[in-house]
Amino acid sequence: MISANNVTLRIGKKALFEDVNIKFTEGNCYGLIGANGAGKSTFLKILDGRLETTKGDVTVTPGQRLSVLEQDHFKYDNYIVVDTVIMGNERLYQIMKEKDAIYAKEDFTDEDGIRASELEAEFAEMDGWEAESNAAMLLNGLGIPTDVHYSSMKDLDGSIKVKVLLAKALFGNPDILLLDEPTNHLDLDAIAWLEDFLIDFENTVIVVSHDRYFLNKVCTHIADIDYGKIQLYAGNYDFWYESSQLLIRQMKEANKKKEEKIKELQEFISRFSANASKSKQATSRKRALEKIELDEIKPSSRKYPYIDFRPDREIGNEVLTVEHLSKTVNGEKILDDITFVLGHDDKVAFVGSQELAKTTLFQILMGELEPDEGTIKWGVTTSQAYFPKDNTAEFDNDLSIVDWLTGYSPVKDVTYVRGFLGRMLFAGEDGVKKVRVLSGGEKVRCLLSKMMISGANCLVLDEPTNHLDMESITALNNGLIKFPGVALFSCHDHQFVQTTANRIMELLPDGHLIDKITTYDEYLASDEMARKRTAVTTHKDDEEDYGENN
Repeated sequence: MISANNVTLRIGKKALFEDVNIKFTEGNCYGLIGANGAGKSTFLKILDGRLETTKGDVTVTPGQRLSVLEQDHFKYDNYIVVDTVIMGNERLYQIMKEKDAIYAKEDFTDEDGIRASELEAEFAEMDGWEAESNAAMLLNGLGIPTDVHYSSMKDLDGSIKVKVLLAKALFGNPDILLLDEPTNHLDLDAIAWLEDFLIDFENTVIVVSHDRYFLNKVCTHIADIDYGKIQLYAGNYDFWYESSQLLIRQMKEANKKKEEKIKELQEFISRFSANASKSKQATSRKRALEKIELDEIKPSSRKYPYIDFRPDREIGNEVLTVEHLSKTVNGEKILDDITFVLGHDDKVAFVGSQELAKTTLFQILMGELEPDEGTIKWGVTTSQAYFPKDNTAEFDNDLSIVDWLTGYSPVKDVTYVRGFLGRMLFAGEDGVKKVRVLSGGEKVRCLLSKMMISGANCLVLDEPTNHLDMESITALNNGLIKFPGVALFSCHDHQFVQTTANRIMELLPDGHLIDKITTYDEYLASDEMARKRTAVTTHKDDEEDYGENN
């Protein structure tokens, strides 16, 4: 168990948390939610001791081990992958290193033998002989192939490092597990594996995530941060939402009845206070009036942007035709003979673990890359707006937000442009901020403003939910559901994909495409998808075996 006792944290004069009391108990998974800036990550740092409180303390059951998902992707560059994972249990890793050092001695003494014996006993008790196989199981579950397990961390790309650090946090069955955005940069297969892992995990989990489906799947409780307080709800994210909305409705209804009673009493007092025969009743009602207190209903600190994509023209029947498209990157064919035709009602989610293939395909569709083979043809009635995964170039300038968006606006009027920025929560002085200094979430909201102001009827979005808070993800999700045009997108948010897409395309490891008109949940459950994946994997394995044997 881990608990916060009267925790207060002040930053300058502002209290981020005020007298927070909460217990997190064994066998439960707690989703820590709140608006951007509410202090979710900060509270995790308080729990794991990285931040000191202004007042109050955190207590952990004696003897329990706490594990944290780290965010520094370069910290372990001097270690191999499997050792990095095992370092998740610091004591076990220390024993391994000390044992190795003793056995490597040339002048092995009796004292060394005694110490080695003690270490071997502790090592066995901690299930040390299974450490490498347990680490491998976690890495494989997250989609990291065996041939990478003994590579140096510095040789891995960022997406794989993220998975290794997650495996490190999960390693060794920690008593308390703190996870800050564990689904970021994970593909949907890895997220599904993590969901199953946490559902089966028997100890305490506290997780921050913007993935609503993930929170619904794994959480037994929701801890909601709002106005410096943390309110605990039993149930998953949807249950929290319904409960919190119901509570507000009940308080409003109760206040309405109280207001009606107040009005009734005030009218009686006003009418009969001067009447001698009614004066006692008027005095009684004055006392009753003084006892009525309206419930204080604070508006939530959450702010939802308003995302509404309105095409300037209706899309025709001919939207997009892709024929025999192929592309090789760094010597590997990542798109192989891709062919599909889009209709005017299609909203297509591109799924699968092949991130580079998805991004490359979008870049080809938007004219940023040329294919090696094949053709693409957009219909004459179409207009496109693009959300790139890497937006660095977009904001590498010294323009203000207003000037930046005005450059893309068909109407060069500041009031018109500010209207779009206001929908995305850039109000007043925010408009003069330089785009170069914006946070990741602010840049995403700028790009969505640009897409709205374009009036395009075909939207191409490459991981648009990265860096967004839950409120913005919900707003974007609803905006795409309402959008009357065509959308092609990739996204790691299960609920976003399930509620938006009516067609699923999966880019396979061999560069080919599975294309199905279906919902995402139906697609995941389909036997055909499983068979095709197995066939691709088997084919690649057979090729590797053939190469080794010849």
